[in-house]
Amino acid sequence: MMTFVVLPTPTLTTARLVLRPFRDDDRNAVYLLHASAPVMQYWDSSPWTEMAQADRFLARCRALAEEASGARVAVDRREDAAFLGWIGLQRWDPVSRKANLGYVLAEDAWGHGYATEAGQALLDWAFPAMNLNRVSAQADTRNRASGRVLEKLGFTLEGTLRENVIVDGEVSHDWTFGLLRREWEAARASR
Repeated sequence: MMTFVVLPTPTLTTARLVLRPFRDDDRNAVYLLHASAPVMQYWDSSPWTEMAQADRFLARCRALAEEASGARVAVDRREDAAFLGWIGLQRWDPVSRKANLGYVLAEDAWGHGYATEAGQALLDWAFPAMNLNRVSAQADTRNRASGRVLEKLGFTLEGTLRENVIVDGEVSHDWTFGLLRREWEAARASR
């Protein structure tokens, strides 16, 4: 017998950020984020060219919550409610107690520690709420900044997925990172 798990999308507040469920009025901001060539440079798809892609993204965010297969939240700056990007956990497996972390922030949000702050808040919610034992993440090997974010969050580099992504004919490699519950607990206790 399969048990249905309810996983409401959280609203989380940090010193500088609000992580919240997506709204329909996020459509334009989501489109502009994913239409940016610099933002999408190390992503697993080309920059968006159609607003319908934003509609499908928002529908997928709702589906993650409805299917209880993950949680994806918008990241806003607290001081002015500016949309900075998103962060989420996908491919949640409650039996194996694992999920995969992903995030995208606008170019003008880079270098301010927002990804680390958002990641910490989401992980601090997710490990207990989702009863996780492991969180995985991937980063393009050319994206050293994303690798540093994951290391600051306590992730360990576990290997390289060679030729893992092909976008517009360009082949790239991904690092794969992992964070175990006991590692997250130890890091949280030392904060």
